[in-house]
Formats: sequence, C-alpha cells, structure tokens
Amino acid sequence: MLSALIEKTVTGMGYELVDFEQAARGLLRVYIDTLPEEDRPVMVEDCEKVTHQLLHVLTVENANYERLEVSSPGLDRPLKKLADYTRFAGQEAIVKLRMAMPGAANRKSFQGILHEPEGDTLKLEFEGNDGPAMLEFSLAEVDKARLVPRVDFRSRK
Repeated sequence: MLSALIEKTVTGMGYELVDFEQAARGLLRVYIDTLPEEDRPVMVEDCEKVTHQLLHVLTVENANYERLEVSSPGLDRPLKKLADYTRFAGQEAIVKLRMAMPGAANRKSFQGILHEPEGDTLKLEFEGNDGPAMLEFSLAEVDKARLVPRVDFRSRK
C-alpha cells in the first residue's frame, strides 16, 4: 500500500520513483529522479517539492513513519527496472548476478557497457579473458546493478 502511494505521488508530480526503503526508527527514505526527457539532474528544489507533497499525502493517509528523507539516487544510480536498462544503454555499469555464470568463468560480477535490451533480455558488453564479450541475462538474475559514476575533474576554462 505504501509503495503504491509513494509511486502515485512521485509520478504524479512528474518525477520517477527509483526506490524507497523503510529504515530503522521509522525513517522512510525515497529516491527520485527526473524523467529521461528532461535530461537534467535532481536538484535540492525537486527533493523539497516532493518532500512537502509526500508529507501531506502520508499524513492524510495516516502512514506509519517517523521521518521522511527524499533524495536523488546519486551518481551510481541503481538499475531496478527494465526501463532503467533502456534509459541508460551506452553507459557503463556494474552488474552483480544472483548466481555465477557458467560460461563466464563462474563470475557473478561484471563491469561493462549496457546495450539496449531485446525484449526481456538484458545485455552488458564486458572485457573477458579472450577480449570483448557479451553477457545476456534477465532482470530476475540481477542481485544488484548500478551505473559507474562519470566524473570530470578538469576545470571548465
């Protein structure tokens, strides 16, 4: 019930719900992102707006929580849904699978470039022992997946 309430509120405001968690001592943590077509990072003002709306909705719905925290998913954004893999195709990611892949030297963790999913098949191009290789997997096989942050420390002169 709580997940549906948060999802409806966040998407209704024009944001994407990345994830939420109920932590210790009643902390409700919500991670939001801007929509793909906006192509901009989440700003403090976005978090503020969503916080005010969620506080109102959660109070009206008498939700059980003590504190609310709304933030961006960060530079190492988790990949949770099929749509995330489509949105971030071409970017570098780390994918940890639930079970080791027999065809890939029994590895569970891979770092490489995401490719556009084909149906429910997700693809990651990584550097194998014999050169470039393609890992094909499903969302159900993923334990954790995150983008690799790209940070440019050069000055903007």
